[in-house]
Parts: sequence; C-alpha cells; structure tokens
Amino acid sequence: MESKEFAFKGNVLNGFLMLFVNIVVLALSVYGIVCSIILLDGSNGVQGGWLLCGSVFLLILNIIMWCGFLMLEPNEARVTTWFGKYSGTFTDTGYYWINPFYSAKKVSMRARNLDAEPIKVNDKVGNPVMIGLVLVWKLKDTYKALFEIDSQTMAANPNTVGADTKGLMNALENFVKVQSDAALRQVAGQYAYDDVDDKSKELTLRDGGDEINQQLEQKLDERLALAGIEVVEARINYLAYAPEIAAVMLRRQQASAIITAREKIVEGAVSMVKMALDKLSDENIVELDDDKKAAMVSNLLVVLCGDDSAQPVVNAGTLNH
Repeated sequence: MESKEFAFKGNVLNGFLMLFVNIVVLALSVYGIVCSIILLDGSNGVQGGWLLCGSVFLLILNIIMWCGFLMLEPNEARVTTWFGKYSGTFTDTGYYWINPFYSAKKVSMRARNLDAEPIKVNDKVGNPVMIGLVLVWKLKDTYKALFEIDSQTMAANPNTVGADTKGLMNALENFVKVQSDAALRQVAGQYAYDDVDDKSKELTLRDGGDEINQQLEQKLDERLALAGIEVVEARINYLAYAPEIAAVMLRRQQASAIITAREKIVEGAVSMVKMALDKLSDENIVELDDDKKAAMVSNLLVVLCGDDSAQPVVNAGTLNH
C-alpha cells in the first residue's frame, strides 16, 4: 500500500524570533489599552475608543499567535491538519512557529517493546501449548497511524487521543497487542510443539528457532503495516506445554530419552563384544566354540548393558569342562 504521508509544506518561522515578536506585540497591546483608558477619562473619548478597539484586537491576535509554537525532540513528529484536511507531517527537531490555525498532533517515532503474556494455543497436532513473544516496534508512517485506524475507540481514555502523545501511543500499543496475539496464534497453529516420533524432519516450534521467528515477523509486518508500524524484531520468548498435559508430555519425553540412551548403550555393547571376540580370535589367546561364544556374548551384554555394577565370579575350572 502506497504511503500518503508527506512533509509539511506550510510556512515555518524560527520559534525564538516569533517569541520576541509576540512579547513585543503583547507589550504594545497592553500599553495601548492603558493609553485608551486614559484618553477615555479625558476629552478625547473617540480617539480613546478607537485605540481601545485596536489594542483589544491586537491582544486577541497575540493570544492566537501564542498557539503556533512547536517544539520537537529527536524522533518526534507533528501531524498537521488544516480544518480536517491532512497538511503534512512536521519532523524538524527544534523550536518553530507555524500558522496557529493548523491542528498539530504530536506522535513519537521512538522504538517501543511489547512483552506479551503467554497465551494458550493449539499446535498443528492439537496439543495445547503456552506461547509468548517479545516484540520491538516503532511508528513509521504517521498518516496511517492517525487516519487509517480508529485510534479513538482503541484508547483506554478516548479524550486523550490527539491531546497528548501518550493517549495516541497507548491506543497504538493496544492495536499492536491484539494483532500480535493473532499472528502468534496463526504461526503456532502451523507447527507441532515437538517431533512426536523423533523421526520426522518437519520443522517444530521447539527446534524451529530463527525460521519460526522470521515467519512471526513476516505475519506481524503484514498485520501492523495497516497502522504504519514497523516491526524491528519479534521473537518467541516462552514456549511450554499447557499445564493440563505438561506432566504426560514430560513422561513421554523421559521415556523417549531412556529409549534413545538404551539404543546407544546396546550399540556400543555389541561393538565392544565383537571387538573382544575378534581380538581373542586374532591373537589365538583361547579357542571358543559356538556355545562358549554365545555364553560369553550373553555375559558381556549383561555386564555392559546393566544399570548396576557387575559382580565378578571367578571360575576355578577350565574352559574344557
């Protein structure tokens, strides 16, 4: 979507110069009022009346001119409108004066973060999981932020929107929070929490890492672009099974780990038994028939695969018995 934002093109004057001018005009108007009162008390009533009207008009004009001052800090902006029509965004840092009949709403362009509370979602296979994210975002397009979304209805106190920066930014934070939850649910529903059979090569939430975070950023960009918000970074910072199935899944993970460990132990034990038999055969240390080899294999596997330490038994006989 093409941006409709553009820089403010109205007349801009130095704020300190206009401050001096306003003070001079204020002094002249007050002086004129005092002089007109003196003339009205004297014989020049008509001249005093005209002077009073001119001084009052000058005072009213001075009061209006005081409303045209703008002071912007770095990464702040003022969105100006001329009786409801968008007139551009003013972003120059410093102290300035513009036509006071322009309405100027102050917005912050600084980075903000959102540490979302974990929410319960169903993963690809239907397991309930708790997942949360941390999001860093900032305002990029002021036109969209003010005119493409309804900031008034999203704010906790609608009367503050437009009156100060805090009201508008709080409204945008509410928008970001709702859209972040929606994007997080969408991404989490596309993947399983973990590889169930430990053989599938599909991407999962637990081991997806950067790829999952990139997809989350993409979904957030698509949703938040409507409000002129740029996603700086988005990451999943909390991931766990929901409490109702956490204990069952923990036992499954423990069983899977035990099976994997046993497979490694058996694989290593078979390798060691083969090495022992080959070593005995190659160096002609002892000749074993098939029954003795089977007994030796059985004993070695029991010793190598057992959980407890082996208790040796000394055979006082010979291998020929």
